[in-house]
Amino acid sequence: MRSAQWGLSAGVVAALLAGCSAAPRPVRAPGVEPALRVMTYNVNFGIPGDGPTLAAIEAGNADVVFLQEINRPWERSLRAQFAQAYPHMALYPRGGAGGIGVMSRLPIREEKLILPEGDAWFPALRLVLDSPLGPLQVLVVHLRPPVSDGGSFVSGHFTAPAIHEKEITRYCATLDRNLPTMVVGDFNEEDDGRAIAYLARAEWRMKSALPQFAPDHPTWRWPTTFHTFERQLDHIIYDVRLEPLSAEVIDAGRSDHFPVVGVFVLARAPA
Repeated sequence: MRSAQWGLSAGVVAALLAGCSAAPRPVRAPGVEPALRVMTYNVNFGIPGDGPTLAAIEAGNADVVFLQEINRPWERSLRAQFAQAYPHMALYPRGGAGGIGVMSRLPIREEKLILPEGDAWFPALRLVLDSPLGPLQVLVVHLRPPVSDGGSFVSGHFTAPAIHEKEITRYCATLDRNLPTMVVGDFNEEDDGRAIAYLARAEWRMKSALPQFAPDHPTWRWPTTFHTFERQLDHIIYDVRLEPLSAEVIDAGRSDHFPVVGVFVLARAPA
């Protein structure tokens, strides 16, 4: 979410911050089974090459890093910093906040950029990774911010939920239902949003990991002179064939978003 470029007023932001949280749910302890550590991070297109933000990626020590708001300067910095640590990269820089990509220690078997249509602003990226869990399908998203075409957050607050559901429905149509799947990225909505509700339905039966481990920890913040506005907008969502061992928000970097990291194994009794 990018507030500065649209001149977001404090009163309007405050109206958007209502949300709900759930108590953390116990999960199984780490074992000897193969595990996968993933990160999703909106790095902020306005600060390409920022040292603390690059350091936050490195500190996350993820096997795979999913990125939003990648532009050409960010691509150059990421490749220069992480070419050895992450030999498999698929970066799709775009103007403004529209870029998306992945850096991986694991081979990328398939990649497909899905361009936005209709009211959507940003593309999505479908991937299939050769992971320790076997072939893993990931959909990386950056859903539209809650702002109208004219720059209004008031009307955008009411129109964005339906747009999010249309975006995620279209992107999910590209997925292979036979593969264990994650949907990750900047959803620009909290865990009660309509895109996440769509993924939770019986058709997909997906859950967001972060509310189970850190339900009250924001992933986005915007400081003003009298208040810092915060929301949990970034998510790692997984289907019933996967199980999280942990999920956390790393308080690092200088983006308006924090990196989110999760560790996953194969579920013991998949449906």
